[in-house]
Amino acid sequence: MRQFCFRISFFGERMPTLIRVVALGIDAMANGKVDFFNDTGGYGFIDTDDADEDVFFHMEDVGGEDLTEGTEIEFDIEQAPKGPRAKNVVRL
Repeated sequence: MRQFCFRISFFGERMPTLIRVVALGIDAMANGKVDFFNDTGGYGFIDTDDADEDVFFHMEDVGGEDLTEGTEIEFDIEQAPKGPRAKNVVRL
């Protein structure tokens, strides 16, 4: 099953307008670069064109050595309670 996240905007009193559709889950590998990484906390954020905001990740979803800012990665996007989260992160 493929999941999607929709972003809808309301402009004045006009009808809602679909702004962006982002595919979520295994069928939707996204690409991006590490924008920020906190090595003490083991978490960071990814800059990607596949989401409207930076995507959170935790090292438990990466494995191996810490990521550094600017590292290119591929990942799945899941919708978490606080926003998009990267899973299955792979260094490119």
